Amino acid sequence: MRHLRILRYVDEVARTGSIRKAAARLNVTASAVNRRIIDLEEELGAQLLERKPRGVRLTAAGELFIRYIRQQGADVERVKSHIEDLKGLRRGTVRIACSQAVAFDFLPRAIAAYRARYPDVSFEVKVLDHERATAALADYDVDLILVFRPPFLATLEPLVKLGQRLVALMAEEHPLAAQPTIRLRDCAAHPIVLADRGFGGRQLLEEACARANLRLRIVAESNSFEFLRSLVRHAGLMSFQIEIGTDPAGEGSGLVKRTIDGRDIPRSDLVLGQLRGRNLPVACAVFAEQLTRALEEVKRR
Repeated sequence: MRHLRILRYVDEVARTGSIRKAAARLNVTASAVNRRIIDLEEELGAQLLERKPRGVRLTAAGELFIRYIRQQGADVERVKSHIEDLKGLRRGTVRIACSQAVAFDFLPRAIAAYRARYPDVSFEVKVLDHERATAALADYDVDLILVFRPPFLATLEPLVKLGQRLVALMAEEHPLAAQPTIRLRDCAAHPIVLADRGFGGRQLLEEACARANLRLRIVAESNSFEFLRSLVRHAGLMSFQIEIGTDPAGEGSGLVKRTIDGRDIPRSDLVLGQLRGRNLPVACAVFAEQLTRALEEVKRR
């Protein structure tokens, strides 16, 4: 589809903010990229890029055109997937953004099960916080999101919601480990490590602490859940994650999870979603159906 090449040029320039960097990624000359974009601007009768000494920036017309490009690109992938499906090959690429909570165990298991049926399908997985994941969906960078507490997006269509509790993660020897359910005020007496403020679980915890007028003893913060688990394991600290992300914690790791009393922190939703009204590529639609069944199964446990 050679006619799509110029659209790729514009998209790559928008992503990098530089004609030179985009040309390097596309393996063409910067002058060729610039020339093709100038030709396109003349054809459209509008300037798409504001050229600056240190890069470029999209104009208002450029922003509109980029959204069109990305929507067209997503539609092309859907058509290609349908064509492959007609051949009986079930090829294609599933593009999904997910929360770290499901990246450790739940999503890898789902992908493994899917590829056992359709080994020719590939995956592009972005592990992002809920706001960046939702933005990636809106920009057509991914086809699906599986995130905890996604921010409001008018075009987001939830396929399934799974209510999740926030649980405390600690070593087996921790003073609170003997209690099957703990109160948030009990946690305030112990040093805690937390995910960055951009994560939905952290925001849920801070909202609960504000309501209860509690102040936690935070000794470390990180954007890596694996790092937080290691700190909990090696330093005798406590952390918080949603249930689905802590299921493997006690399997020989020396870690345990304890439920937080529902009076302190309410459940919130893990959401599998897509853009409203969008026809997903075949491979992606089939994977979304599988994920929906897997999440419904978790609900029934």
